[in-house]
Amino acid sequence: FPLCTMYSIAITGNFGLMYLIYCDEALHRPMYVFLALLSFTDVLMCTSTLPNTLFILWFNLKEIDFKACLAQMFFVHTFTGMESGVLMLMALDRYVAICYPLRYATILTNPVIAKAGLATFLRNVMLIIPFTLLTKRLPYCRGNFIPHTYCDHMSVAKVSCGNFKVNAIYGLMVALLIGVFDICCISVSYTMILQAVMSLSSADARHKAFSTCSSHLTVVIIFYGTIFFMYAKPESKASVDSGNEDIIEALISLFYGVMTPMLNPLIYSLRNKDVKAAVRDLIFQKCFA
Repeated sequence: FPLCTMYSIAITGNFGLMYLIYCDEALHRPMYVFLALLSFTDVLMCTSTLPNTLFILWFNLKEIDFKACLAQMFFVHTFTGMESGVLMLMALDRYVAICYPLRYATILTNPVIAKAGLATFLRNVMLIIPFTLLTKRLPYCRGNFIPHTYCDHMSVAKVSCGNFKVNAIYGLMVALLIGVFDICCISVSYTMILQAVMSLSSADARHKAFSTCSSHLTVVIIFYGTIFFMYAKPESKASVDSGNEDIIEALISLFYGVMTPMLNPLIYSLRNKDVKAAVRDLIFQKCFA
């Protein structure tokens, strides 16, 4: 029931944020178009894992068809990469807004935003499709238990009794091409933003510039921090032998799958003046229409 509640909050919050951006003309700006794309990605990302997790917990349905597992693997990794790409695009948006404010509307036009979003999606699809093909070719004869609550690439590959070294190498390549590339772009963007902000003479102007980036930075830290801890945490022999490693893996995967989509709309709603003003206007219109 806690997971179902968090999933409901995530779905309601992200759909509500998309509806708010669609209805309020003041939010028809590149920053909020990217935010709507992030919310849409969050909905798809948690929906690809949470319903199946709830079936496992409520009805003890712990088995999943192999083809369904491959499909879930594809969607999980595609939308995870999409989330990373959208966060990178939002960082570039903040860079243009702060470093080139007079050219902001002419640089980030609707066609440019559409092409950037489509390119990010196609990048992820093309890189993730080999995951399913490489995993499907492996022989499975040792067992079928995976420690996560959903099918992810390496958890399924490790179950196989064949050599999954190619899967591991390709997984590392994808992590470099998506995660490391996006993190580098975000880091470079914020380095340029920091240089531009520190050159401002007014303390009020510096505070205003930093405040426009605080929500995005918070989301970036939560998203990448969870992924880093999930895949880079040390693995002790004692925890593996006792089975605690499986519990830790499951808890981290749940946090990563539902907490991030749930927190994103809350962070942007509570820390953004434009969004809060749009919520007040929408409530006023609905109450006094």
